[in-house]
Amino acid sequence: MALAEGDSTPLDIPRLGDDLLFVYTGGTTGLPKGVMWPQKSLWGAMGGGAPQPGMKRPDSMEEHLANVEAMGGMGRLLVLAPFMHGAGMMTSITTLCMGGAVITLPGHGFDPAEALQSIQDNKATQVLLVGDAFAKPLLKTLDENPGAYDISSLMVIISSGAMFSMGIKQALLKHNPKMLIMDTYGSSEGIGLGTSITTAQGTQSTAKFKLGAKTKLFTEDYQEIAPGSPERGLVARSGSIPVGYYKDEAKTAKTFPVIEGVRYSVPGDWATAEADGTLTLLGRGNQCINSGGEKIFPEEVEEALKTHAHVEDTLVIGTADEKWGQAVTALVDLAVPTSDADLSAHVRQSLAGYKVPKRYLSVQTIPRQPNGKADYVTAKKMAAELLLTQ
Repeated sequence: MALAEGDSTPLDIPRLGDDLLFVYTGGTTGLPKGVMWPQKSLWGAMGGGAPQPGMKRPDSMEEHLANVEAMGGMGRLLVLAPFMHGAGMMTSITTLCMGGAVITLPGHGFDPAEALQSIQDNKATQVLLVGDAFAKPLLKTLDENPGAYDISSLMVIISSGAMFSMGIKQALLKHNPKMLIMDTYGSSEGIGLGTSITTAQGTQSTAKFKLGAKTKLFTEDYQEIAPGSPERGLVARSGSIPVGYYKDEAKTAKTFPVIEGVRYSVPGDWATAEADGTLTLLGRGNQCINSGGEKIFPEEVEEALKTHAHVEDTLVIGTADEKWGQAVTALVDLAVPTSDADLSAHVRQSLAGYKVPKRYLSVQTIPRQPNGKADYVTAKKMAAELLLTQ
């Protein structure tokens, strides 16, 4: 109705670079927080109208339109993650600003068959998803229905915000060897911390990214860690970042510190950086498990478990233990009943013994948010209830 009655007259609303867009965190590890992004910072973090290396960032609408024309549009993006998720929203905005089209599914939830049919019908060139929670059902549907879906139009699968296992990437590429898979590392508090590209010809390991131009590692007391050092550090990004959390000065000061005169976003992720700039992401600090004095990041244990043929999905948490302080505990969704000993033997093939789960809890469904991210809060509640019955 509004479209039919409108006359396309520009709205008499002043637009300023300091106008704020609130992006709320998913609450994966606690209550959601409102991240305040100035428009100019968000635009800069998304590429600033210059999506290709070497392309000039526009200073005027005319220069921006010239970039759009040079790019020929950003293609047709199918967004599988909810638009309330930062990756889905920001990738869509970038696509539209560069003359592309955004495709949405008609259903109320994620249906892998519907998504694959949409790729075929709309000749989508890009797909935005969130890790294994979306990629694994897509792969299963392709494997179980050979030749049923034409995904040859796809040039890029983009993922952000959750683990995207290497085995799933490689299996998807078999269905379209021409495409590439771009795993982007970022958060509500910072975009462009790193990227990982996987093709049919070459690949990087899971959780390995190339450091972004403005990304560094720091110790907890904000001493910079040089690439090539074996020391673990907190990932930090400067440049185009948010101004802080809405009505939370204490958390703002902790997450957005000023280090040697430069303001950074430090979401809390731990990593190591090799001399060539390869970032190995270990996990979020507030989920780190302390078992017998050893620090264990759940993500690396989850990745090892997911490579077991019978494990559909898993989350790993720490549960109270008299001997160890915290015991590494895995919630597992199993396709076929499997013994704890078999799961442990599999994990031990790739990880040190102290990282192997001491407890396995079989569940029907792994708790995840609608955007595919892990719901560790619910996972811990589920584990506590299950342990009481044992």
